[in-house]
Amino acid sequence: MTAPNASAGFCAACGAAHSGGAPVCHSCGTPRGQGRPALRQPGAPASGAAAVLPWGVAFVALLALVAMFAGKNFGAAKGSGIDGSANSLPTQAVDGVAAGAAPVTQGGGPAPNIANLSPSERANRLYTRIMEYAEFGKVDSVAFFAPMAMASHEMLENPTADERYHFGRIAEVTNNPAVARAQADTILQRDPENLLGLLLGARAARMTSDAAAARGFDQRLLKVLQAQLATGREEYQMHRAEIDRAAAEARK
Repeated sequence: MTAPNASAGFCAACGAAHSGGAPVCHSCGTPRGQGRPALRQPGAPASGAAAVLPWGVAFVALLALVAMFAGKNFGAAKGSGIDGSANSLPTQAVDGVAAGAAPVTQGGGPAPNIANLSPSERANRLYTRIMEYAEFGKVDSVAFFAPMAMASHEMLENPTADERYHFGRIAEVTNNPAVARAQADTILQRDPENLLGLLLGARAARMTSDAAAARGFDQRLLKVLQAQLATGREEYQMHRAEIDRAAAEARK
């Protein structure tokens, strides 16, 4: 009668064939003849579900983190520290200019629908909004509203010097020196001493690093500054802070 082969049989835990007379399974470490695996020794690599579980937990945590930041971005109010693409989209409550209604008035009541505003009023509201966004570094919001504001100013039939200045300033904050210079030139063709035209021309020249042209506009502005301010023009009063800054820069 032939003796039984010492290598015959399979591991009760993982099903691997036994190898020779080894006391434990060469595949999973289960003691031979037992149905539950032996404890893994420290430092030995994990296998099966034990190896996958930590990665699964980490993946779920990552998904939760992404969802949290996405929720903050889409739920953030305009003017907040978040200025992603979602934050630049218009909403009826906050961005009425683009969503069908103008911003809320100072008295607290709803402002008139933008469709009921004149072309000049619409252009002015968009200019104000873009300047506010630019002041606070909301570049995505500036980029979103700028085409709308530029188009509104282009549609004005007989724009005033103030409206042309607004058009040029929008071009400046959107890095379009050609449009800014064109608006400055048009203002100065009609009124060579207009302070808004002179300071806009200086800014447009600096955008293209034309130091000579900028210096020329600065000198012209300083020469007529006091006489022009004495006229008390409404547009000078509205933009007095910008005129003062331009004069201070011209004196350097």
